[in-house]
Amino acid sequence: MPTTPEMSMDMTTVGDTGLLDTLQHEVAVFARRAEQTRLGGVGQVRNSMDRAAYLLLNRLDKEGPMGVKALAASMGIDSSTVTRQVAPLVDTGLVKRTSHPEDGRAVVLQLSPRGQARLEEVRASRRQLMAELTHDWEPAEREAFCTLLTRFNQALSARQAGHAATAGAEQGTAS
Repeated sequence: MPTTPEMSMDMTTVGDTGLLDTLQHEVAVFARRAEQTRLGGVGQVRNSMDRAAYLLLNRLDKEGPMGVKALAASMGIDSSTVTRQVAPLVDTGLVKRTSHPEDGRAVVLQLSPRGQARLEEVRASRRQLMAELTHDWEPAEREAFCTLLTRFNQALSARQAGHAATAGAEQGTAS
C-alpha cells in the first residue's frame, strides 16, 4: 500500500503529542455529545432528526432535485446507501421520487413541501441550540470555530476520498 507524506510522518513531529491526545479525546467526546443532543433536540424530541435524513434533506434543499447517483457522489457515499437512506424519507412524504424529464427510466429525488417544512423546523431547533451553546461567545469566536470546524471536516472528507481512491486502485490491480 502506498503511503502519503502524512501517513509516513511520525506523529511526534506534527506537534505536541499531549495536544494531539487532547484533540482526539475532545473530538470523541464531541461526537458522543452531538449524537446525544441530536436524539433529544432542544428538549423536544419532535425537533430531532436522524443524521442521515438531515444530511440528505439538506443536500436536496441546497442543490435541488437530482438522481441517486448524483446525490451519492455529492455526499461522498455509495448509491446503495443513498437508496437505503432515502426509502423511509419517501415513505414518510419528506422526499418525492419523480421520473427524469429526459429519461423516464431514471428517478429524480426532490424535497417535498412537507420535507421542506420539516427540514426548516429542525434547522430552527438546531440554530436555537447553537445560539444557546455559544451565547457567551464573541461573534469572532463563533466565526473562528465555524472556520476551523469546516476546515477539519474538509480534511476528513479529503482523507476519506483518498482512502476510497486507494482502495479502488488496489481492487483494480488485484483483478
